[in-house]
Amino acid sequence: MTSILEDLVIPEAFPEATDDVKVVQTHISIVFIGREFVYKIKKPVNFGFLDFSTLEKRHFYCLREVELNRRFSNDLYMGVVPVFFDAGRHTMREASGEPVEYAVKMRRISEDALMDRVFEKGALTGKAVKEIARFLAGFHSSARRGPEIDIFGEPANFKINTDENFAQVKPFIGQTIESNLYKSLHSWTEDFYQTNWDLFSARIVEGKIRDCHGDLHMQHVSLTNPIQAFDCIEFNDRFRYSDTLADIAFLLMDMEYRGGRDLAEILWDSYRKEALEEGGESLLLFYKVYRAFVRGKVIGFTVNDKAISPDMRRRSAETAASYFHLAESLIQSG
Repeated sequence: MTSILEDLVIPEAFPEATDDVKVVQTHISIVFIGREFVYKIKKPVNFGFLDFSTLEKRHFYCLREVELNRRFSNDLYMGVVPVFFDAGRHTMREASGEPVEYAVKMRRISEDALMDRVFEKGALTGKAVKEIARFLAGFHSSARRGPEIDIFGEPANFKINTDENFAQVKPFIGQTIESNLYKSLHSWTEDFYQTNWDLFSARIVEGKIRDCHGDLHMQHVSLTNPIQAFDCIEFNDRFRYSDTLADIAFLLMDMEYRGGRDLAEILWDSYRKEALEEGGESLLLFYKVYRAFVRGKVIGFTVNDKAISPDMRRRSAETAASYFHLAESLIQSG
């Protein structure tokens, strides 16, 4: 992917006029940010739970990303565009030949409208948080459900997710998480299943297992008018088909991580009223711990990525560790 990275960072590779191109990399994608539009290319990786290893699969999941994110993002997702190799360079302009890659095309949102940026500036108000709660409750109430989705709410099936998390984080012991903390979080998770198995099953009966967002942290919510969410999980239905509490728990956890516990309490109280949630605090804690662990895991995946600078890898390790410690503190504060 180095050649694509080098070629598409040049403004002339964009179909539209742009002054410069900003690049953001994650463990699964490269994002090219122009003046008005954003293009996201999936890396040819296979983590087991995610498989972008072939061009055909990357094309499929680009289409899937657009389809799923249009549920809560107005006109943000414009479609999927081909990438060509022409005259010795990759380009997103029209060219002859077959596509060598595909990119999701999005309208660029002002970064100042992103929930995390608004919070960092001290401008996130209780009123705005209540509007977010109303938006999420409305989405969850209309999100698809059915027997094929309900099965992912069964505790034995959800346990596949947590077992997989611990298996994938284990190789990073000593890099992003201490051995004692790893064992402690694993033990707590196993004990929770043992003593609260029936809580998961009850949520199925209540109709709370839905086709959710799956990656609902503050960077994926835009305080535009109307409010929008974006960048949901497209690569594995298992991570998106979940209890609605697991979805809202991600956002609550992220707010607490950033020091916004008071606002998180407003969000939860407002969401609970809008979504007619009764109780659920025990499962909510479980899901917040789960989400903190997932965030630490995902960020930690970049610590050995040689395509990322050593300084960036070091910061990723520190950030991943901080999420694992948040999981611990959530348990301790109960």
